[in-house]
Amino acid sequence: MHKALFVCEILLNIFSHVDKLFSSSYHPKPLGWKSLAALARTCKPFHEPAMDLLWADMHGIVPLLGCVTRLHPIIYHNSKIYLWSSQDIEPLSEHETRQFLRHATRVRSLHLTSSKHFHLFANLPIETCIFPSLFSLSFIVDRLHAKHLHLFLSTTLRRCNLSVIYPDLKYIATRFAALEHLSVEPLSIGPFDDCIADDLPLLSNSVRLCKQLATLCCPPLDWAAWKHISNLPSLLTVEISEPRGGSHWPLGLDTPNFPPFRNLTGLFFYVNTAGYTIAIIQHSELPVLQEFVMKVSVLPWAEAEQLCRALSQCKAVQSLKHIDITSAGPTVGEPSGGSLTVITQFFCFNQLRTLQLDFSHCCFNLDNNLLLEAIESWPYICSLELVDEDTVPTITFRGLLTALPRCPSLRRLDMSMDAVRIDIDPTAESFQHTTLESLNLTRSRVADPEAVARILFSMFPHIDEVTDPRAPWGSFAIAMYSQTQWDEVNMHLNIFNGREPQSPESE
Repeated sequence: MHKALFVCEILLNIFSHVDKLFSSSYHPKPLGWKSLAALARTCKPFHEPAMDLLWADMHGIVPLLGCVTRLHPIIYHNSKIYLWSSQDIEPLSEHETRQFLRHATRVRSLHLTSSKHFHLFANLPIETCIFPSLFSLSFIVDRLHAKHLHLFLSTTLRRCNLSVIYPDLKYIATRFAALEHLSVEPLSIGPFDDCIADDLPLLSNSVRLCKQLATLCCPPLDWAAWKHISNLPSLLTVEISEPRGGSHWPLGLDTPNFPPFRNLTGLFFYVNTAGYTIAIIQHSELPVLQEFVMKVSVLPWAEAEQLCRALSQCKAVQSLKHIDITSAGPTVGEPSGGSLTVITQFFCFNQLRTLQLDFSHCCFNLDNNLLLEAIESWPYICSLELVDEDTVPTITFRGLLTALPRCPSLRRLDMSMDAVRIDIDPTAESFQHTTLESLNLTRSRVADPEAVARILFSMFPHIDEVTDPRAPWGSFAIAMYSQTQWDEVNMHLNIFNGREPQSPESE
């Protein structure tokens, strides 16, 4: 054997590539497992590093139970080991527990989605941790089996994903002060209920005990928890997910002043209403924030104004690069004569790379002049998506011709425009945007498909067709009418590009 293979670092590097081999069968990595198992049997120098990688990442505990002599023939009596039942099997004895633990010490990452074998550990002492070297735990198990969680809580734990706010959560936060990733996301299949509401104070109190968090994903927190995490220099990302069907705010009436988030770069809200998000943004300073996302069920116009104004004042002017505000809910409220134009609130973000606004009236008052001002404010913009079914578009091809030369990095454009009005002559005015790769104007009405196609062909050499990757929104009749018009535009684009045109009926 070559001398290089006796160097542990070289051997581990080689074996790590073997571990990435996949196959098409049920289990995510059987081919890699088989190869590592063969390497472990090859010679003594290969055995330990191969075995460490073989058991490092586990989906379930069945393979470890298969190491128990009594259970091995039951589990492996056919090839479908994940279909076996342990319902009538007696718990592990002390000797059998040692057989199970023989390789459990090698496990670094464990993903559990079932509790059906937990009764086999009924004889273990309460303080036992069966995975003492565990680094990452995903415990997606119902509340009824929360009592088994302690079996998987290792002092080495750095990442913890839970599907329920378990009673042991405060214990986790206290014991594992070095926890870096905490995710508590109640299963989305059930609506908001009183049980979740009662657990929110426990969640906030537990988060306040975490000292080294880098990422936090959980239901809404109270003010005290927000103040605590604003003091964490390690915190990089916060994701708040509100259970479906309810808007329970644990904030209270007092709104304390808390220090700026020093290193927070990502802030994500998946909520039913916008009030909670607005309150947090209004009281936060986010000097290095790079990405803001809010997916909200209902976004009334008044709240949209508040949110955009608050975001423009959160001290992220020099850092924010990605903004995504989306609402799939019905239109609530209308802009008045004194209403702000939403897009103007984002002019201050001169580092913006992507902007996605998808809610009612987000394009209110947006015209050619404002589009030009917007583009000039975002010299690095790569993706611009403005979806508004309730505002009559006034941007014309003249507006695009004037604005787009100012954004040479733009790769994706999705918006509505007045495509009926042909206000440029592509044969007399030449401009080509050579970086645009995706164009969606399909929510716009068209009067002359051939003229529109000629303009697009002259302006965008890399656009072969204009398509909407999403399902059509708004009135079905209007959507179908516009789609028919854009099918004709695409047919002419095919002709201009020298391809055989395809009629909509043939597709």
